[in-house]
Amino acid sequence: MLLISPSLEAFFSILGILLLLACSALISGSEVAFFSLTPNDFDRLEQENGPKSQRILALKDKPRRLLATILISNNFINIAIVILSEFVLMKVIPHHTFEGWAAYITSLWGQPGPERIEYWAWLSSFLITVVGVTFLLVLFGEVAPKVYAKINNLRLAKLMAAPITVLLRVLGPLNNALVNTTRIIERKLANTATVGSMASREDIDEAIELTVSQEKDAGQDVDILKSIVKFGEVTVKQIMSSRVDVVAVDFRIGYQELLKVVRESGYSRIPVYENDFDNVTGILYVKDLLGHLNEGRDFEWQELIRTDVYYVPEAKKINDLLKEFQKEHLHLAVVVDEYGGSSGIVTLEDIMEEIIGEIKDEFDDEVEVVFKKIDDYNYLFEGKTLLNDVCRIVGIDTNTFDEAKGEADSLAGLLLELTGFIPKMDAEIPYNQFRFKIVSVNRRRIEQILFTLPKL
Repeated sequence: MLLISPSLEAFFSILGILLLLACSALISGSEVAFFSLTPNDFDRLEQENGPKSQRILALKDKPRRLLATILISNNFINIAIVILSEFVLMKVIPHHTFEGWAAYITSLWGQPGPERIEYWAWLSSFLITVVGVTFLLVLFGEVAPKVYAKINNLRLAKLMAAPITVLLRVLGPLNNALVNTTRIIERKLANTATVGSMASREDIDEAIELTVSQEKDAGQDVDILKSIVKFGEVTVKQIMSSRVDVVAVDFRIGYQELLKVVRESGYSRIPVYENDFDNVTGILYVKDLLGHLNEGRDFEWQELIRTDVYYVPEAKKINDLLKEFQKEHLHLAVVVDEYGGSSGIVTLEDIMEEIIGEIKDEFDDEVEVVFKKIDDYNYLFEGKTLLNDVCRIVGIDTNTFDEAKGEADSLAGLLLELTGFIPKMDAEIPYNQFRFKIVSVNRRRIEQILFTLPKL
């Protein structure tokens, strides 16, 4: 017979459990509420500009700390529920009741002993606590609140914005410890993944060498296949034409001066800017001038400018840019840096050349990359030459300098990363088995570099 001995302590403990279950439900639901908000929801919150909206927007900028706060708070609440549930169970169901159950169970397969009865009494209490608490937490602390939060995410987010903000401050040290530990683990996993992917690329390159290089005149095919493998890793910054090499015109120049620039450049598309290249206002298609070649000096050629300028960041991958060029039917984009300034342009031809090599047309009178081959081991390059081009010309892997180049993409940038300052003329800079000698330098940049390969 079940003996019930209710007490005031048990009553308040049950109230505490119910209160903690409500807190667990709100905390669990807030996780879904905050992380299911859409860009439209955030736009609406910015327009409202109320205190609750501002709290939500502030929490949005700290997603890691927000998630850590929710998880830590929920764990503390769940632990408290388990402890109180165990206390209530001991108050509501006396220990001798569990001993009676244990004596009955153990008598089914022999004479029960004191140790066996005590063990089964403890096990019965444990199972009832675990099953009961698990049912309550899963149903009322997880499933139900998250279903509600999915439907009413914005309302619940506004309700919980203030409590979560307070918890975020109170649990600050624990949050920081959890977030920093997570970042360390992510960094380790990322490094492991990078090493694995690098090894895979090396294996692929070796397989290409083994299978293709045996064929006659297969050198170009090998280069194309390797370029295709690495195509998705190349950024716009690595292939773009820097602003110092871009032919562009101010929209205020006269028509005859414009025609002179068009004839001398030989380009089919020319960026047009106002004041300086940081403010590109449009693109002039040279074909639009064909019907106006006999116009006078006063001809307003500015009416032909196309203002649908396409901007891309330096870090954009060229495989994504190629898809966008195809979708938008474009051939040229202006590249912007992290500060919003124009750092150069990138064209469809630049992307294709990354795969199949340099494309020569009737306007290309000289090799785009300026260099001088002194002998089989020494090459003279301009400092602004891209590292990818240097590696192709001297016949080494384009990943050779990845560990040392940092954010640099040019040969001069690599040397600045290695030294940390602008070296003096005739200075020699070794890197692994390679050697660089500064041939020409001014106060602002490295102009010419002698690149020496190792003698095998």
